Amino acid sequence: MMKKRKVPFMLCCLVCTVVLAILTAGNARAQRVMYEKPKMTKGPSSLEVILEPYLDRHDIPALGAAVVRDGKVLAMGVVGTKAAGREIPVTTGDRFHIGSDTKAMTALLAAMYVEAGKLRWNSTVEEVFPELKKNLAAGWGQVSLEGLLSHTSGISADDERFGKLLQGSFEQGDLDLKELRYWMLSRFLTEPIAAAPRKQFAYSNMGYMIAGAMIERVAGRSWEELVLERIFVPLRLRSAGFGPQSTVGTVDAPLPHRIIDGKAKPMLAGPNADNPLVLGPAGTVHMSLQDFARWAIWNLGRGKRGPGLVRAETLAKLTTPVVDIPPGKDAAPGTPSGGRYALGWGEREYPWAKGPFLCHAGSNGMNLAHIILDPKRDFGMVLMTNIGGKKADEAFRNLAEELYRRYGKE
Repeated sequence: MMKKRKVPFMLCCLVCTVVLAILTAGNARAQRVMYEKPKMTKGPSSLEVILEPYLDRHDIPALGAAVVRDGKVLAMGVVGTKAAGREIPVTTGDRFHIGSDTKAMTALLAAMYVEAGKLRWNSTVEEVFPELKKNLAAGWGQVSLEGLLSHTSGISADDERFGKLLQGSFEQGDLDLKELRYWMLSRFLTEPIAAAPRKQFAYSNMGYMIAGAMIERVAGRSWEELVLERIFVPLRLRSAGFGPQSTVGTVDAPLPHRIIDGKAKPMLAGPNADNPLVLGPAGTVHMSLQDFARWAIWNLGRGKRGPGLVRAETLAKLTTPVVDIPPGKDAAPGTPSGGRYALGWGEREYPWAKGPFLCHAGSNGMNLAHIILDPKRDFGMVLMTNIGGKKADEAFRNLAEELYRRYGKE
């Protein structure tokens, strides 16, 4: 169990510091269903012995991890509490927030519509939204679906203008999520893009929201409906949903934690427990550790492990790097720093293993999740916690190495 203690560290946000400062409006209630447990070759208790010391060492309320290989779970375990200061044990079926690990799902969804002939990788914003052509500022005519998914569209990293648009979206009370994304897009493209497309990497959550809007336009349905129907259901990700991981008024999931006056504050489901749902394509998904392991297993199959949502060559396209990521010493947890980026996936080397590894991190500043895959060896690790910040990020770096040294060597 977690001991009562003070937690002195700074909170970093998935979207950006500016966005966290202005988020004042609510989120819609999350969708979720029950989970069917995957088969494991080892019991989870052995892993919990490894996880337990990380709680006090890194001031973490709850921590979960799973190791997978050859389509099976080698080890899985969770330790800690759902809410700091209270003894509410976590389980492997509890929902954690995965933040920007959602981006791989948005890229996969885009790939389905490329295969269906409704989109192309080089489809532009101008082509998909021809009625907005007269309002396009300089450079927008070249912004493509692939550029948005690889963060090479020329759109700047999330900034103050992005934050103001988010704030303005809360005032559009008559619009649903699909309409809100179009509303934000139609206003964002009236100013020139920051750089020439395909020239440099700039991590943009707005870019993923625009990619989601492009999918919504050709499908005629919301991103949430499509992800639920075309990814969650066929892959049996039955705990998966959108927005805050807990239900309003209950502690039925590991609560996200903010740092306020040096203390970790559990955040019940409500307006400030997640990023606004309009950013869904960039990172609002939650799911259990069990389902996160299932998602890892399916991706490691490289199209040969059912169900076949897209062709194997299409999956290879999603995971083939297209741009180098500049190293950044002060990158917020959940934001790529170094390595290369594909479409919804990063690729990087680790000093403790032979690489490269397919990976991504996700954080809304109050949770953190990592997925690290070695497709060539059909081996992977997923890590989840209900707090963000540098201490959690450090814990994940150390834990990933420890798990690899124990389970990753053949």
